[in-house]
Order: sequence, then C-alpha cells, then structure tokens
Amino acid sequence: MTAQQHGQQEPHDPREEAYAEWLEERLDRYLGRTVPRDQPLADFGLDSVAALSLYGDIEEEYGPLIEPSDIWEYPSVRELARYLAMRDPRPDGANPVRVALVFTGQGSQHPGMTSGLYLHSGGYRAFLDEAAEALRPYTDRSVVDLILSCDPRVDQTAFTHPALFAVEYALARTLEQAGVQPAAVLGHGIGEFAAAVIGGALSLADAAKLVAVRGAFLQYLPDGGGMMATCASAEEAEELAAAEPEVAVAAVNAEKAVVLSGALDGLDRIRRRLDKRGIAAVPLNVSHAFHSPLMKPVCAKFETVARRLPGAPSRLPYYSTVRGRMTGEPLYAPYWTEHITAPVRFADAARLMIAQQDLTHIVEIGPKLVLTPFLRRMGGTHGPVCVAVCRNPQTNAVDLAGVLSSLDAWPLSEALSRTCR
Repeated sequence: MTAQQHGQQEPHDPREEAYAEWLEERLDRYLGRTVPRDQPLADFGLDSVAALSLYGDIEEEYGPLIEPSDIWEYPSVRELARYLAMRDPRPDGANPVRVALVFTGQGSQHPGMTSGLYLHSGGYRAFLDEAAEALRPYTDRSVVDLILSCDPRVDQTAFTHPALFAVEYALARTLEQAGVQPAAVLGHGIGEFAAAVIGGALSLADAAKLVAVRGAFLQYLPDGGGMMATCASAEEAEELAAAEPEVAVAAVNAEKAVVLSGALDGLDRIRRRLDKRGIAAVPLNVSHAFHSPLMKPVCAKFETVARRLPGAPSRLPYYSTVRGRMTGEPLYAPYWTEHITAPVRFADAARLMIAQQDLTHIVEIGPKLVLTPFLRRMGGTHGPVCVAVCRNPQTNAVDLAGVLSSLDAWPLSEALSRTCR
C-alpha cells in the first residue's frame, strides 16, 4: 500500500525521497523491520547506540551534513530525510554550495602536521613546497623539512608562524584547485595572514616575509607573561582585565570562551577572582603573552619592516578578527602592527559572517580541528555545515577527498584519482 493510500504526502523533492529510501534501508538493519515514515523512530526501538551508528552511516555516505543530536530533533524518517535534503549542498538542490574558509591561529600546530597529505597528495605537496620556497629566505631550513621530521621546534613562535602559514596556504590552495571557490575568508590571529593571501590582499612573497619577521621578533621578546583560557563572558573578562594594566583580553572565541593574556601575577589575581565566582580558568602552555601589552616592544620595529611592503583591500569579503567585522580597508603596515596587540575578536567576526554571507558550508583551514565546534554552535541547527580539512593529526589524502566530496568540488572517485599520487 502506498503512502498516498494512507493519506500521507510524498516529498516533492526527489532527493528527499532518495534520502527516505536510504534511511529505510539502513534502519531495517538496526531495527529489523520497516518503520512507517511518520512514526518516531524511538517508538520502534531506536536507541542511542543505533542512532550513533546511523549518524556514522550518514557521515560516511554523504559527508558532514548533520550532527548526532539532529537524529533526535528530526525523529521520523520523513523529518530526517527532509532535513538531509535541505542540508544537501549539491548545486542542483535548493542551496548551491557557498563556502567560507576560516583559518586557525597559533596553538593548532603540532610536529608532523599534514605529513600524510604531503606524502600522498600531489596537489597539496606542490602548494606546500611553493610556500616553503617563499619562506626560505627568512628561515634556516625548509618548513617542509621541519614538518616532515616532526621537529619539536614547530612549537617555538619563530618556527610556528611560518610553518602554520605554509600549511594553511597550501590547504586553501588545494581546495581552490579542486574547484572550491570561497565566498568569504576569516582568520584567527596568525591565520589572518593566510586569509589575506587567499583574499588577494597580500602576495605570497610579502605575507611570507611578514609572517617570518613577526615570528622572529616575538620569539626574542624577553621571557615572561602568560595566557589563560576562561569560561568568563567578554564583559566579565574586560572588567577584570581593566584592573590589571599588564593584562588584556587576548581572544573572544565564544560567549563563554575568553582568553586573557599578560603579566603572570596579574593573571593569577584574576584567576583567584574568577574562582570565587565559580568561573573556570586554566593557564595555557605558551612562551609569551600574545595579544597583550607585553607585545608592544616589537611593534615599532615590526612596523618599520611592514611599511616597505604593499597591502591592498581583500577582493573577497574579509572578516577581520582585529575589527570583529567585515573590513574593506587596505591590509598593510598599520593593520598588521595593530594586529600584534589587538584582541582576537573571533566570535564577533564569525557571527557576522554567518549572518551576512548566506553560507552553506564553513571549512576550517588548519592542521587540526580547533574552531569548528565554536562555529557549529554559532550557526545552530539550521546554520552552515561546518567541516575541518584536518580533523586530527592523521589526516591524509583520503580524508581530503571526503571533504571535497562533501563540498561537491569533485566526485569522490575523481578526487582520489587526481589528488592521491
């Protein structure tokens, strides 16, 4: 008996029907029976274990369209199929792919990062080599050698800056080569330099010089200072930092995720005050107090170097974490100098980008997943699909092909054939 005979309305979107049939086939495996499309799956024995398995099937088959919790928010076959069809990024659907690239900052680096991609993806290898060559005049060795040898110096700022920049540049160019055309870019901290190159505001050569010089100057600041992650709101953090002249808000990553930076004694006093309020605060393992007043001694020297290099407005919508919004200003010496001490207003910039750009996807560009959970929460259930190119340190060319497939850049088989060699 058909659904029409039962008085049920069949989906108008053929992809919704395809999803419904696919879900019915998968659920038959887990539940041992055919489930009516409009009945709650839980009524037929779908438990948390089966729901997670179904989520894994969806992730494997279609890419990162949903979160596990969506299976409970759309509890019937029909509702879940409709939601999957709505999230479907293919251009022939209701929502053509519209992608923003978000570049991670310092702290996402790790020894050997993206080695699997470099060894098995010809496209990525060529772009990382290109970035390494641009950096070579300012580094004592190729950043490729630094990465492949798992050199622990990648955690030293003088090496972190160029290595992270090279990796992010290469990841973004690899996506572009595959047909992913970004609609907007955003960079967290040092990630702004790669975002500026992809946006057309800086050349690769000029950005390489700025990044290498910045890293070296900060590396050789006197030791001292620290950073502290807190669950305070931005208002609470700013109030506490105002009482400590050598402490500042370094980053606002989410509503209750704020990083403070500055003198250790000031941070300790703030930590004790937060503890009395029942607010968690955890010191970070860093060499310097980045984005704090303790960075000021390098600003004049850095600006002297930066003034010799041109800068331009981004050709793409550029969401600045210095400004906390989209900016069309030229990205040259004054901007990059202010960038050293300015707080990273990631939450403000990301929320506006999601609100203004009508995105279907946000892709985190960096050597490991850091910002994607924040972005997913900002977008909510009906926001853009958020995916990281490198979900973990073992990411390889097969994982990259999966990301490309989810973005409809290439069919998976074509991505594998062209990318893995």
